[in-house]
Amino acid sequence: MSLTGKLEDLALSDIFQILSVGKKTGALIIKSEKGNALVLFKDGLVVKAESDILKENMARAFLTAGVINETTCSMIEGVKKKLPDKPIAEICLEMGAVTKEHLDKVARKRIESVVYGLLLWEEGDFQFELDTLDVNDKIDFYDYGWEISKGMSPEYLLMEGARVHDEVSHQMFNPDEELFDMDEQGEEEWGGPAVAERKDISSLRALTQELRFPNSTSEITLLILRFASDMYQRGVLFMIAPEEIAGLGQFGLDIEMADEKIRETVLEIDMSGFLRGIIESKQPYNGPLEEDEGTRFLIKLFGDKWPREVALFPIIAEGRVVALLYGDNLPTGEPFAESEGLEIFINQAGLALEKAILQRRILEMGG
Repeated sequence: MSLTGKLEDLALSDIFQILSVGKKTGALIIKSEKGNALVLFKDGLVVKAESDILKENMARAFLTAGVINETTCSMIEGVKKKLPDKPIAEICLEMGAVTKEHLDKVARKRIESVVYGLLLWEEGDFQFELDTLDVNDKIDFYDYGWEISKGMSPEYLLMEGARVHDEVSHQMFNPDEELFDMDEQGEEEWGGPAVAERKDISSLRALTQELRFPNSTSEITLLILRFASDMYQRGVLFMIAPEEIAGLGQFGLDIEMADEKIRETVLEIDMSGFLRGIIESKQPYNGPLEEDEGTRFLIKLFGDKWPREVALFPIIAEGRVVALLYGDNLPTGEPFAESEGLEIFINQAGLALEKAILQRRILEMGG
């Protein structure tokens, strides 16, 4: 997985959702005219964040918190000056100045401060290095902080960040000045060749706005098919009823009167234990299509060639699966692209369907 781009095109909140949903491990590096920042993820959780525009280093943070005194702080900074590659956290532990619990507590506060500040950045470059936690050669900081023992939820950080910014905006003060020393630095060039933007990220940005104000449930289903058509060569969207699966729409099927045939398709759920399992799990699936009576029926309808792998995405509204998206890459059989963006979009589509269903009920009550 490679995730590279500009904050002008993809907001930090969307980046965090992609990494969280995909349970990714790696380093998110952000560079802008305001400064540079580093956020480390493990299995989709944030375990470290540092920025060169934080007001104080970790030693000074311990001093501010009253954990150490000025003399100890000066000693720690003295060792750091002589051994610049040695982390302040290690120096503190070796001196017996703090405990690991102290380090975790201060590091969590630093994560919050960095993320809350980054939410204000509207411009800059970002790059996610998959499965990379050692980034000393990627970005230059005075100190690279401490990795907390229990990761923080990106969703929690985003929600708290939004709440903090709402509060401070009413108090008419600049949170940048409170959280950071705004030492302006010129934007540095990224090393290495440019990486093409992922299809799912491009589609997520393009279609999310349209999903915010749909005119009908049919418009929502069309948006889902549009998004999926950027990811897969063939796709079918099914409506899920308690005992049956019914076709709604398709793209890419090379069969006569494809749209009409899909809309006329009705399959009893009991015909496919495989599809029933996907629906009951409410989780996306990428992998081989298990053969049973129901899947044989569908593949024969789609053109009678069995795909090497398929993608299935349950769409959930009001707590139950109301639709199921199928995708494959026949006839070429090329590997699937990354799909975290599509997963996020489908979650949003489920919420949009809930809103549309509620609006329809209100209108029916009014009638």
